[in-house]
Amino acid sequence: MTATSTRHAVYVGSFDPPTLGHLDIIRRGARLFDKLTVGIGINPDKKPLFDPQERLELVSKIAADLPNVEVACFEGLTVNFATSLGASVLLRGVRTVSDIEMEFTMALTNHVLASTIETVFLMASEKYSHISSTLIKQIASLGRDQAEKNLKDFVPKAVIKPLMSKVRQRTR
Repeated sequence: MTATSTRHAVYVGSFDPPTLGHLDIIRRGARLFDKLTVGIGINPDKKPLFDPQERLELVSKIAADLPNVEVACFEGLTVNFATSLGASVLLRGVRTVSDIEMEFTMALTNHVLASTIETVFLMASEKYSHISSTLIKQIASLGRDQAEKNLKDFVPKAVIKPLMSKVRQRTR
């Protein structure tokens, strides 16, 4: 087992696709912690737009300028992933009041499963608090000719072309 570091945090999600909100939390987390691992969760019950490797590549690309950020895929419980890396903090982004109840429940459960791991919440920046991956997929698939132009306010530039390509493949 890896030694635990109080300066190593893990930020997990599906990142399908990664948004400007995700990137904001990654950047802020990178400033707060010596090391931040972005964990791309693989849930076999979900049908993501991007496969795990594609999501890993997209997140790696948008966080490439952050030397203390690494990106990895994982399956299973988040606390097990964090423990395997020697991290002692789970970083969570909270967008809205409705997120808080779910995140609070998850934090309490994670603390029972791994009492040495603390959860730290970052409130989403107000300009990103309304963004969700579901909303992004709707804009991409329903936005027609304006989709690429509209997406620049919601996802990093490096995500737009791969996102539009995936959406076009699915609608064929």
